[in-house]
Amino acid sequence: MREILEEKPRTRVEFWTDRKYYKNVVKITTEIGVSWGEESRLSGKKQYIQVRKVASGKFHRYAGWSFKDYLHRLDILFKDIIWGNIKGFCGFFAGIVQSFFRILPASRRPDVIFLKGGFVGLPVGLVARFLKIPYVVHESDAVPGLANRLLMKKARWVALGVPDRDEGLKDSSNRVFVGIPIAPEFRKVSPKKQADLKKTFGFNPERPLVVITGGSQGSENINNAVREILPEMLKFTSVGLVAGRKHYEDMVDLKKYEDWEKAKLQSDFRMWAFNSAMNELLGAADVVISRAGATTIAELAGLEKAVILVPFERLPGSHQVKNAERLVEMKACAMVADSRMMEQPGILLELTQKLVRSPKVRAELAENLHNSVAAPKAAKDLAELVLKVGMDED
Repeated sequence: MREILEEKPRTRVEFWTDRKYYKNVVKITTEIGVSWGEESRLSGKKQYIQVRKVASGKFHRYAGWSFKDYLHRLDILFKDIIWGNIKGFCGFFAGIVQSFFRILPASRRPDVIFLKGGFVGLPVGLVARFLKIPYVVHESDAVPGLANRLLMKKARWVALGVPDRDEGLKDSSNRVFVGIPIAPEFRKVSPKKQADLKKTFGFNPERPLVVITGGSQGSENINNAVREILPEMLKFTSVGLVAGRKHYEDMVDLKKYEDWEKAKLQSDFRMWAFNSAMNELLGAADVVISRAGATTIAELAGLEKAVILVPFERLPGSHQVKNAERLVEMKACAMVADSRMMEQPGILLELTQKLVRSPKVRAELAENLHNSVAAPKAAKDLAELVLKVGMDED
């Protein structure tokens, strides 16, 4: 949004989201200074954006689950799969009807629609196709999700977050690599800055640092693996663990490895529920252990870090696995499957030790990740693509 309104300040923008994220979206648009009818802090001109709720329905699926798995988890079978999908279909149908009547009038019809993928955008995209309104789809992952697979063929452009990808797009000639827009703070730091950041978080700047994160909510499986291997890890590296808001309380036993004296960290371990300065914490790291979400990978590519990805295998479409496998092919990361890590946490320990003790290997992985994925102009390029379609210049 910021780049679109900087390029074309008088553009009227509507941001459609579901009820769950409505307040967050309103907050974000206010922070970047483009609230409805207010004078923008970006350009000093009036810019127009409206955040609106749209009905939608999520279809629940679990990759790799057999009928036997569901019988062992009847709560998931009835709550998520059966009842959840009934609600999902009703929400999807309501979204179709709402989108149709909202954009049908000529006075309200947009020149272009941008779809990020996912269940919220699917009904909007299908209505846009029916009404012959041009739309642009952005696909972040190495394999497209269900919504994007349904929308890609008729999209004016499919903007890719990962280059040279064919899977799920073999019949499409409308794709272009733009990368994944990320915050500008996620950029490579100098060795001196890295050392300073280690000191900021209380770590010894002369010692390697491994940062482990499962995202803002955390990963129970990664946390449990760390619990098993942490004593051995601390023999060769400092460790920072972002346990996640959801799982932090279950990990408080690891606080015994934190040693503080007069508000100064004396040990080589520190744990957070969540860290609001993730760009700085990741910037301090020599090795990062993480899930394989597309945006996380893009941020680590921007920072040019050596990464061990632990993809969660049971997400629909196995997109995290595909993301990690694609990068392994490019020699841009190391990978440990979640199920394998759960069975043998020592595999993660061995791989971490190998990278910590091999600066040359770390540097090669980090450089390959940066060169393959990092796209500092992604937001600008994506905005230009959307504006180009909206102005019918392609």
